[in-house]
Amino acid sequence: MQRPQTLGELKRTNYRTRSVKDEMRSNLIRRLSAGEPIFPGIIGFEDTVVPQISNAILSRHNFILLGLRGQAKSRILRSLISLLDEEVPYIAGCEINDDPLQPICRACFERLEECGDATPIAYLPRGQRYVEKLATPDVTIADIIGDLDPIKAARGGHALSSQLTIHYGLLPRANRGIFAMNELPDLAGKIQVGLFNIMQEGDVQIKGYPVRLPLDVALVFTANPEDYTARGKIITPLKDRIGSEIRTHYPATLEQGMEITQQEAWTERNGENSAAPLVIPQFVREVVETIAFEARQEKKIDKRSGVSQRMPITALENVVSNAERRALLNHEDQPVARLSDIYAALPSLTGKFELEYEGELKGADTVAREIIRQATARVFKKYFDSVPLHSLVQWFELGGHLKYAEGASTDEIYSQFKNIQGLLEKTQTLGMKAKDEPALLVAGAEFILEGLYALKKISRNEELGFFAERPRPTRAEPQEEEPGGFIPPRRRPLN
Repeated sequence: MQRPQTLGELKRTNYRTRSVKDEMRSNLIRRLSAGEPIFPGIIGFEDTVVPQISNAILSRHNFILLGLRGQAKSRILRSLISLLDEEVPYIAGCEINDDPLQPICRACFERLEECGDATPIAYLPRGQRYVEKLATPDVTIADIIGDLDPIKAARGGHALSSQLTIHYGLLPRANRGIFAMNELPDLAGKIQVGLFNIMQEGDVQIKGYPVRLPLDVALVFTANPEDYTARGKIITPLKDRIGSEIRTHYPATLEQGMEITQQEAWTERNGENSAAPLVIPQFVREVVETIAFEARQEKKIDKRSGVSQRMPITALENVVSNAERRALLNHEDQPVARLSDIYAALPSLTGKFELEYEGELKGADTVAREIIRQATARVFKKYFDSVPLHSLVQWFELGGHLKYAEGASTDEIYSQFKNIQGLLEKTQTLGMKAKDEPALLVAGAEFILEGLYALKKISRNEELGFFAERPRPTRAEPQEEEPGGFIPPRRRPLN
């Protein structure tokens, strides 16, 4: 069926005007009734954030998402497009997408008077009905609302006070759509005044000329809670006109975090440079995700800034890249990610958090290494909490040490691991089998060694590699360990 091309044809279809908020409400009701996901790809908010956003849309509210960085705020706002109709008719050529039955700009009024039912109609797809702006201190009222254009006035012979001389800003151009403003508190006070004035009264003043613009637009915002609640960051009348404040959060469980990271990280690089696809063992994924959880609890990291979910995403991508690079250099067909690859991913960690004073004294690199160690210890306990590993620790206490280069080949490391009795057999706890590829067994064995190091059972440094945490007492000078791990000095007999 051909779409109407003129106003007269549109009227004959019994087209009815519907506001943006009514349109979003209607489409949301349909999704809820059908049991369809509201925001596909948004994980961990099903029982918290999504119901609150749904209530705001059903209430036809403008709303704001309050949350720290990396909590999917912008992604949620962009997902709102799916609640709009596929397309809507508007008067062809109109700068602000005027509804053919309810125009608001002077140019469209004059065009309707001139053409009547022959006025041409165009269609606006949903992808063009979303306008997003990052609030920065240099944003002007002309950027958001508009300004008078002397060139328009001169060419058209209009007075400067005429609405026909306005160059419309982003907000009027979002008419009949969604206008999103990121980091709202960073917007200058006079721009905030312009926003709440157009939200409530529908009019603005440009260069002292009052202009009536009853825009049909859904306004949505994002902000950091620290800035939003700080005095002087946002004007009270604007806060009062925002219908709902919705708080976002980081993943509540490790499983949710891993699901998000797996969804967002670019790890599928199968068949590009190797015969077999790259393998990421489950324990490597868990350590990478646990790093983010540990960082959010670390006292040396600023809680007000937060630790973005982008940290484990970029870290896992770097882990995969390091494993890929090592396999290429050693001409290996089966690249497997290992714990040492996480340390190689430090550049993707240190830029994702802000340090407190104590952390600044130690440095971002040192803090990141401590967090990796804590995360490794937590995951290691999950797998080996009740598994006896005394024989491995004893091997080092008896003088054994293990050192290999960061980019050493699988065969080289595998031959060294075989010299440690029982090490490769312990990988069975991780679900591995003796017949598995050596690269996989090496990854599991390295995890065991890193876990013992994280729990301070053995030591490790760049010069010596893995070695005993403390030398084992000799038979000539036996020492008894008291409760609590304290070893008293050797007592001399009294004369």
